[in-house]
Amino acid sequence: MRTGLRITAYTAAVAAAFTAAYGVGTSVDSVSTPAAHSEKSGHGESGHEDSGAGTRTTTSTPAGLQTASDGYALDLRTRRTEAGKRTGLRFTITEESSGAPLKSYAKEHGKELHLIVASRDLTTYRHLHPVRAADGTWSVPATLPKAGDHRVFADFRPAGAEKKVTLGTDLAVTGAYAPADLPPARATAKAGDGYEVRLTGTPAPGKPRELALRVLRDGKPVTDLQPYLGAYGHLVALRAGDLAYLHVHPNGEPGDGSTEPGPAVSFTTTAPSAGTYRLFLDFRHEGKVRTAAFTVHTAHTH
Repeated sequence: MRTGLRITAYTAAVAAAFTAAYGVGTSVDSVSTPAAHSEKSGHGESGHEDSGAGTRTTTSTPAGLQTASDGYALDLRTRRTEAGKRTGLRFTITEESSGAPLKSYAKEHGKELHLIVASRDLTTYRHLHPVRAADGTWSVPATLPKAGDHRVFADFRPAGAEKKVTLGTDLAVTGAYAPADLPPARATAKAGDGYEVRLTGTPAPGKPRELALRVLRDGKPVTDLQPYLGAYGHLVALRAGDLAYLHVHPNGEPGDGSTEPGPAVSFTTTAPSAGTYRLFLDFRHEGKVRTAAFTVHTAHTH
């Protein structure tokens, strides 16, 4: 399969500034994600690049670094939780002009809003789909395994808006805290129950190149990946240090006559800057969604 996917910064200025190339190691990596879960809903759009910036963006700030932007604000009602304890996360998206909760959304990839929670050390990752009440309040249960600072990202598109908005805020997870180093760059990531994903490809600065993520189980290629939110794979990239957010989806879609259900999910990659990034690939097989995580490095070329 050679479906394309471009990892873009959420503003044109940042994307245009890219002058880096990925560096990937050769060992095995894993990520702290919840147990694989069933995903019965979510046939949405695919084949579109996620710009992530609202129509009123006037700065070059990457997505997810601001609590308020593009005329909207993220109000996280649950400011802290306890490590290992199942907690209901509650929040609203408010319109800055009126202070009223936003109640009208356009669906993106089968959902009105995608919620990402990641630890500051990028070793814990959750991709959640909260439920919205009539008053505009969103809620979703989550269990975060490790204490420390976390970042919450709300990724959505208001009804009638041309582009998406991504807002971010901090969440404190209490408990015994032991800082963790970012996992080293590796070309293979485990996803539990015998699944592993192999990363190949090296993008060139300013020249989109193919990046392939190949899914295997017990060493054998998986050729019957199932649609998850309208696609065979979803990718979130977070920049280490400030957790600048990128959310991307593959072009093509299941059933289009050309997109194959594995084992490879292909992307065309760029990055907003030099630095270290953590890539999280979500895929679905046998009714369960799994996550594979990779650390990649970018460096200026001369």
